[in-house]
Amino acid sequence: MELGNRLKELRKQQNINQDELAEKLFVSRQTISNWENDKSYPDIQSVLLISEIFNVSVDQLLKGDVEKMERIVNEQTDTDIKKMNTYGMGMLITIIAILLTTPILAFTIGFWFFIPFGLLFVVLMYFSTKVEHIKKEYDVQTYKEIIAFTKGETLQSTEKIEEKAKRPYQKLVFAVASGLIATLICGGIGAVLIMLFK
Repeated sequence: MELGNRLKELRKQQNINQDELAEKLFVSRQTISNWENDKSYPDIQSVLLISEIFNVSVDQLLKGDVEKMERIVNEQTDTDIKKMNTYGMGMLITIIAILLTTPILAFTIGFWFFIPFGLLFVVLMYFSTKVEHIKKEYDVQTYKEIIAFTKGETLQSTEKIEEKAKRPYQKLVFAVASGLIATLICGGIGAVLIMLFK
């Protein structure tokens, strides 16, 4: 990116070494070196401080980099959307596998069905943890927010406010639905076990 070269030029123009600049920005000399060699990128607070120290506008400092940063962010978002869709599909398949195989395995192999059930449950928890991580990173919680995110869309500010107001209610509905599903699964397992060991 251009910021590294620009930072190096500005530093040399004002005859400031990396240690001095690092001290002014409250970072390490290695951090300055990484910025100048495009190994990492400063956060917005550091960019603002750099613009003040060298008396240049943020636009001048980031000229050409904003488009690259937007492209990188968009690529990362697209990747995360694909991951979210994949993890969601993995969750769905695992839930279906649990619902279909648990009674059959309990009937055919008896008490040992807990081993494949436990493995499927671990897989389900893995997928759900990954989905929750992406939801938290992009601050999408309600059904509408999640659907918009998986389509690569964003909600308008008024819609976002409305959805944030719905979050507590949707969490309650999700908890009740999860409880009902767990009850059905456990009830099914219990019924099969009662039939087996009658």
